[in-house]
Amino acid sequence: MTSPAYRGRFAPSPTGPLHFGSLVAAVASHADARHQHGSWLVRIDDVDQTRCRPGAEEQILRALQTFGMQSDQAPISQSDRTSRYHEILEQLDRQGHVYLCGCSRKTIAAVANVGSEGPIYPGTCRSNPPEPTAAVAWRLSVNNDEIEFNDRVVGPISQNLATDIGDFVVRRIDGFTAYQLAVVVDDFDQGITHIVRGADLLWSTPRQIWLQQLLEFPTPRYAHIPLVYAQDGHKLSKCDQAHPVDESDPVRGLISAWEHLGQLKPNETLQTSDAFWNWAIPRWEPCRIPHDRNSRHERTDTL
Repeated sequence: MTSPAYRGRFAPSPTGPLHFGSLVAAVASHADARHQHGSWLVRIDDVDQTRCRPGAEEQILRALQTFGMQSDQAPISQSDRTSRYHEILEQLDRQGHVYLCGCSRKTIAAVANVGSEGPIYPGTCRSNPPEPTAAVAWRLSVNNDEIEFNDRVVGPISQNLATDIGDFVVRRIDGFTAYQLAVVVDDFDQGITHIVRGADLLWSTPRQIWLQQLLEFPTPRYAHIPLVYAQDGHKLSKCDQAHPVDESDPVRGLISAWEHLGQLKPNETLQTSDAFWNWAIPRWEPCRIPHDRNSRHERTDTL
């Protein structure tokens, strides 16, 4: 029996096979949903088609099944939802929240102050619109209000988008919907109430909450888990084929992910993925997850 109060999701990008860092995120979101008798959905984060690799989606879905994680609904793909994103962009345009921007990265870098996540957009095109024939992105206006939320792992988070980020891109110059807009619309349309994901997205959350507020969408509860780093200090990434999981020994991978999340290691031998989950779900303790407050967002929505 599922709880109507909990709907979680795991949203991998099909840029390569599932790696250990993604397995950790999947295990955390799956365990949190099942522990609370909630629903768990898989969504394919392929809004940026330039990063996707052929066959990666099938590889990821097969791996999740091997590791005993099954979506409660058929997975949806962002690439099939372009018209829905356009509908929301038009709504934001009618309400006066977005504007066209023809600035290049080079132009912005030459005049902008540098914040924690790169140049802070100075609002150039908000007051000086680009020429009608120019290639343009769409930016969302922000204000000086503090965006605050209480992360279930990291604790209280506060950010002033105007001073830390600036007006941000919601549709890129190449026509692709930016991640920040797509994920907000997807989570609302799927009725997502709880989001458990990597700490690299912690500082994207204020931008998503700002969009939720403008669109009058409810804000899910967030939990950002610690990232997995390679020996050279870089975050594991599917796009560089980093550390793909071993599907021939799923229990070993599940227990490794479980321990990375600060959970108590089983003192009994578990032979199958199903046996692992039967043991793990009632023992899930989010309070044991170590936090990674200083991770910065690595997804760059280009112009």
